[in-house]
Amino acid sequence: MNESEEVRRRLDQLIRNGPDDYASVSRLLGRNAAYIQQFIKRGVPRKLDGDDRRTLARHFGVDESELGGPKPERGLGARLGDFLLVPYYQAIGASAGAGAALAEREEAESALAFRRDWIASLSASPPDLLSVIKVQGDSMLPTLGDGDPILVDRSDTAERLRDGIYVMRSEDTLIVKRVTRSPTSRHIRLTSDNPVYPDIGDCDPADIDLVGRVIWVGRQLR
Repeated sequence: MNESEEVRRRLDQLIRNGPDDYASVSRLLGRNAAYIQQFIKRGVPRKLDGDDRRTLARHFGVDESELGGPKPERGLGARLGDFLLVPYYQAIGASAGAGAALAEREEAESALAFRRDWIASLSASPPDLLSVIKVQGDSMLPTLGDGDPILVDRSDTAERLRDGIYVMRSEDTLIVKRVTRSPTSRHIRLTSDNPVYPDIGDCDPADIDLVGRVIWVGRQLR
C-alpha cells in the first residue's frame, strides 16, 4: 500500500469513527459535497492540499503526518507510536489559593505520555496547544488538590467558553477557578469548589484573560 492509499484509508477511518460523513467533512473544507468521497474512493485529487490537511488534522485531533504531512520531530509534543508526549511545566503553577507566579518563557522540564486516541476523545486541539502544569493551593478542593498535575487545552478559551474549570491569567499570576455562564446575561461567575474560600463573583468575559480549559487531573493518593 503506497502513502496516498494509506492517507485515504486513515481519513476514511477517522470519518467512520465519528459523527461526520463525507459531505460534512467536504463542507468543513469549503469544498463541494463530493470532494472527500472522490478523494477517498477514487484518489482524486492524488493528495490533500496543505491547508485542507491542516484543517482536517485539527478537526480530528491527529497529527498532520497521518494525513500525508511531514513527520513530526522527536521531543516534547512528539508522537511515539500510540502515545503523545505533552510538555509538563513543573515550575509553573495555577493557583488554587494565594497566588502562583508565572515565569515568562518557561521551558518544559519533562513530559507526560498519554494515549493519543484517549487525548483525541477529550480534545480535537493540535498537540502543541496542550500542556500540563501543577495546581498550587487548596481553594479547588475536593476537585483539585495542591500539587495535582492538570492537563490544559489552550485552544479552549473565550471563543468556546462554557461551564467548566479554567486556568486564567491575573497580572503576573495564574489562577484556576470554576466558570459558570449566566443564563440571563453575558456575564460569567468565577467560584472556588472549596466553600472556605470566597467566590470572585460575576465578571464580564472580556475582562478575563483565559489561558485554557482543564480537561484532566492526575491525583496523587494521600
